[in-house]
Amino acid sequence: MSYKQLLYSIPPAPAINPSLTSGTFKLNIVPKPDNVPTDKILVRVHYLSLDPAMRQWLTAKRSYIAPVELGAVMRGQSTAQVISVGSNLKTTFKVGEWVVAFSGWQEYAILDPREVQKVTLPPGGRPTDAMSVLGMTGLTAYFGMLEVGQPKAGDTVVVSGAAGATGMVAGQIARIKGAKRVVGLAGSVEKCEFLVRELGFDAAINYKDVDWRKQLKEATPEYIDVFFDNTGGDILDACLARAARDARFVICGAISQYNAAKPKGPASFMTVISQRVTIKGFIVFDYAKKYSTALQELASWISAGKLKRKEHIVHGGLEAAPQALVDLYAGVNTGKMMVEVATTSDALGGKAKL
Repeated sequence: MSYKQLLYSIPPAPAINPSLTSGTFKLNIVPKPDNVPTDKILVRVHYLSLDPAMRQWLTAKRSYIAPVELGAVMRGQSTAQVISVGSNLKTTFKVGEWVVAFSGWQEYAILDPREVQKVTLPPGGRPTDAMSVLGMTGLTAYFGMLEVGQPKAGDTVVVSGAAGATGMVAGQIARIKGAKRVVGLAGSVEKCEFLVRELGFDAAINYKDVDWRKQLKEATPEYIDVFFDNTGGDILDACLARAARDARFVICGAISQYNAAKPKGPASFMTVISQRVTIKGFIVFDYAKKYSTALQELASWISAGKLKRKEHIVHGGLEAAPQALVDLYAGVNTGKMMVEVATTSDALGGKAKL
């Protein structure tokens, strides 16, 4: 029996080419292992996480993580099921258990126990939460907003990429923590309506509108105290021009610039001086020692109905991942984007355990 992998084949130039014959990734077929080493587990991937940071993982030389090497399985996290357990781990893992795994882009993976985490869900939780609101996505929003942005009562908080997986959680956290006004920027009328009607944002601006800068000014009459940025580019520049005194700008991502040949910074930089603005980038790994406390609070908000989430599931198996990643940068998704590599009906024990 064999299974599929996607290998990093050709560096983007600068955008990702989704073709599986001449593009960034190459399809590879390998034999499924018959024997699992005594200190490893074999997992089957069901849902593969797609994340904006993946573009940087391919080429960034001076970053928080080493780039993916050419010829290697593309890096990625997944929701997976334990298929086989090495003899030394029989008391730790059971066949059929669900885990979040650093599996990479492949249908099966042999992993070290440190590369997997068992899925535990609060009341009202669902398995895919482990890769979204109760995973790195939720933790990124949590620490970026609370540790860096530090919203307080009376603040105006603006979130770019607000209908994306991280942005929608960040905006809701600001609301939970007492922000006076929460404004989101997104790329369609439907996304803006979702932010206001479903998530409780006070206002949402379609940045594709001709007059979006005017709308931003009207939506922030008391200027911006906290800006949680997922996009960079023109939106960062416009929000910096609206910064309040002692504003905190949380630089989580810059998805508008990841595929640009020459990424650009803000022209409104003098505002940093005049308004004493703090601009700080962060990486979620910086707060690893606080993950447990954060996850408990995120879980309590889900159970209480204070924190909502949405997923964008791409069907078509592993081969759909490259085009889906390109689509992620084009902003087609609302919420967390995942690729369904294998259906839950194909899982050991069927759907009952997931």
